[in-house]
Amino acid sequence: MKISVIIPAYNEEKYLRQTLEAILVQDYPDFEIIVIDNASTDRTSEIARSFQSRGVNVFLETNKGTMWACERGRKEATGEIIVRMDADCLPGKDWLSKGAAFFNNLKVAVVSGPYDYYDAAPFFRSAALNVQKYVYVPLNQIFQKMKVKAGITVGGNTFMRASALDAIGGFNTSITFYGDDTDLPKRMSKLGKIVFSKDVVIKTSARRFKKEGILRLQAKYIFYFFNVLLSKRAIPDR
Repeated sequence: MKISVIIPAYNEEKYLRQTLEAILVQDYPDFEIIVIDNASTDRTSEIARSFQSRGVNVFLETNKGTMWACERGRKEATGEIIVRMDADCLPGKDWLSKGAAFFNNLKVAVVSGPYDYYDAAPFFRSAALNVQKYVYVPLNQIFQKMKVKAGITVGGNTFMRASALDAIGGFNTSITFYGDDTDLPKRMSKLGKIVFSKDVVIKTSARRFKKEGILRLQAKYIFYFFNVLLSKRAIPDR
């Protein structure tokens, strides 16, 4: 199955080049890369376009918000599997292969896995990775058995069956950032299985935790997780 990798990017000049270098050398045989410049004011667009000769597709989305960028990317994508990857991620060479393998099961709609915060302090890096590997996996299974069916995904490490994503109307553009990784599996769980695999790991920056603080940012994620999970419709972040 062909994979379309969507990379939403707003002012990502510091990280984008190394991210594109990493995704370009994947061992998966059939994939395209789509960078959505979300009206950046730095050199993001220039850097992205410098990779066009290597097959990277670049589009502009002037509506601000990660989901607006992702939805534009989805509309431009031609793959049977849609992959969302953040502009500060560093995938291993077999990342796409590991995620795509789950879609041989036709019941699978979404696959996700842990973040490895490569530039975090050693204790936080190890603790965060182990929580995702050994707590998120069983929690994901429990949530799918609840009356309010849902699942756990990590936003910038998410594989989606394109036909299922199209059937739910694509990404929820009423959400600009927080809550998207709860809204998506909640809606997609109606069409198939949500898989959270400890083996589908991707490196990413811990910059948001460094900027806002670990406890404050984690509290935000938990707040929006339960608000979206228990709401009849997703709550846009403020």
